[in-house]
Amino acid sequence: MRATEHPRRRAGLPALALLLAAAAQAQPAPAVGEADIKRARRQQPQVTERDIEEARRRHRAPTDAELRRMAPPSTPRIDALPAPVTRDTVDLGALARGFDAAAQPPALAAAPPPRLLVFISLSMPEATLARLADQAARSRAVLVLRGLAEGSMTRTVTRVRQLVGAQLVAVQVDPQAFDRYAVASVPTFVLVHTGASSPSCVGSLCSNGDAFVKAAGDVSLDYALARFRSAAPAFAPDAKRFLERLGARP
Repeated sequence: MRATEHPRRRAGLPALALLLAAAAQAQPAPAVGEADIKRARRQQPQVTERDIEEARRRHRAPTDAELRRMAPPSTPRIDALPAPVTRDTVDLGALARGFDAAAQPPALAAAPPPRLLVFISLSMPEATLARLADQAARSRAVLVLRGLAEGSMTRTVTRVRQLVGAQLVAVQVDPQAFDRYAVASVPTFVLVHTGASSPSCVGSLCSNGDAFVKAAGDVSLDYALARFRSAAPAFAPDAKRFLERLGARP
């Protein structure tokens, strides 16, 4: 072999590879015959008229007659909601305002003198509280508490409601009033003179001595008023007015 033959053979190899690749790319795609189509049809599920009819039967739409028989949807009725079993008859705000140390307690300041105040505690005997609540309702006196029952507004309102029942009684939580009139024990009865004013104060007695008269002890309201009338002539007209409301002999 001559030395010149090797380069010719090496040069011809790439050309042959290119020809083979071109021939492969030029081959036609496989044709889809009738057999292929039939095989695909056999594998595909067939939906018959019976299947369509069965689907219509299972998922049919309601008829016009059925729609007319159906009750129309109703809107919620707010007025049909169940009412609470009980309703509070005591004004929570009026009780809470008694703790406002920055201003005169509204419930006691709103009523013009003469004012009759009955200082009580919810820990007093039940019979005493019931008697005073009844007399306060008839005479339009104000029952005054120092604070809340067990520190709870809800328990205080519940307890007061049990005490007063259906009677119209003014009840005020006012720790300032205990200081203003130097109330040291309960029950204490205070009659504020006509024309007297009760200045705002905290922690001290700040009402004038001639502006009110008071008595302490487990006595009835009419007994305290009769005592005011006989022992303090300046307060006799006011005491008489409350006695007349009570229906007692002035």
